[in-house]
Amino acid sequence: MIEIFCGVTLKQVMLIKAKDIESIVVQISELFNQKENKFIDRFKYQDKDFGFVPELSEMTFGEYVDLDTYLADWQLMHKAMSVLYRPITFKKKNQYLIEEYETADKYNMKQMTLDVVFGSMVFFWNLRNELQTHILNYLVNQTEVPISQELRDSLKNGAGINLSMDWQMETSSTLMK
Repeated sequence: MIEIFCGVTLKQVMLIKAKDIESIVVQISELFNQKENKFIDRFKYQDKDFGFVPELSEMTFGEYVDLDTYLADWQLMHKAMSVLYRPITFKKKNQYLIEEYETADKYNMKQMTLDVVFGSMVFFWNLRNELQTHILNYLVNQTEVPISQELRDSLKNGAGINLSMDWQMETSSTLMK
């Protein structure tokens, strides 16, 4: 557990005092046993105030692609956090703006606390569940669009696919020569 979550080798773990091992393992275990990981939208890190992306719908395509890539791999979670959390550039009461996104490597987030990481993961888990509920409710309330018998028969029989396949086979055989 210490090797994985603290980023040290097994050799280094073996050199830690037994009482310290117990304490570290208990602290790591408590993080996983918390009933509710609260979402943390702002925190202080390396003497800077960092904030969560205020408007997910305003994310750039680059941010989205990087986030999607990094969230899939726990070893790259620090990079995902640097996409989601950036230095706050302006604050007014409960609102804030964050620095524009450049790259996930701009800030080294490897030392950030796990409560922030778990809180953001719970945020996305809750968001996904809420969206799934809304989608299911929407689909339940939809009415079926009537389709004519002719169109239904065409779809059933592959409407135009046979002609298309004949044409494709003819074209392919010509290209093979």
